[in-house]
Amino acid sequence: MTTLPEACAPPDVSIVIPAYNEEDTIAEVLERVLALPVHKEVLVVDDCSTDRTFDIARGFGDRIVLLRHERNRGKGAAIRTALEHAKGEVCIVQDADLEYDPEQIPELIQPILAGEVDVVYGTRFHRGMPKGMALPNRIVNVLLRWAVAVLFWRRLSDEATCYKAVRTSLLRRMNLVCERFEFCPEVTAKAIRLGKEIREMPIRYRPRGKDAGKKIRWTDGVEAFWTLLRHRFSRF
Repeated sequence: MTTLPEACAPPDVSIVIPAYNEEDTIAEVLERVLALPVHKEVLVVDDCSTDRTFDIARGFGDRIVLLRHERNRGKGAAIRTALEHAKGEVCIVQDADLEYDPEQIPELIQPILAGEVDVVYGTRFHRGMPKGMALPNRIVNVLLRWAVAVLFWRRLSDEATCYKAVRTSLLRRMNLVCERFEFCPEVTAKAIRLGKEIREMPIRYRPRGKDAGKKIRWTDGVEAFWTLLRHRFSRF
């Protein structure tokens, strides 16, 4: 049997980076992601940024796949756009800020590549709530944990983590409809309803505030609860 060289073989992982007005951090994120010792493709979706985010990403040339929305649509829509182009066996989302360390990605995707599970979440709360997380965010995260337990009879410590690694074929089976931050609860609800184990692995996390560009708002918490409830019973 002939083995394809790594450059020709499909990548192990598609690293999806939704980006909106992240000119201060996008270059460092991309440099660190591109340096990861895994066979990967990097898909950046600029969600109609009004700063230099797109131009900075474009400077990385053919080392990345760069896509752009002509109007601002939201994180979920950006992920769905990237999914149309993803070739990796696994998909994982990397935020364009520096709250999460890209160097953790190889460890998170390994159980999927090894055939052990189809879904891995990186949990921020394996040692309790991280220092610096705003009180409203702490409360919402606890309530989301309870909502998953009540609606789906499943224990998760961190439903809303950005680091969700999912086998790409499974992610496509979910027929995602998310537009904004409801990507997280939609994936959680549909993974559980498809009978998939969600393995949680500890990660490092450094929360940032609104003054540093954090975009999630209290209304997104309300939308998250509604999304869990809606996809508990909806057909897909």
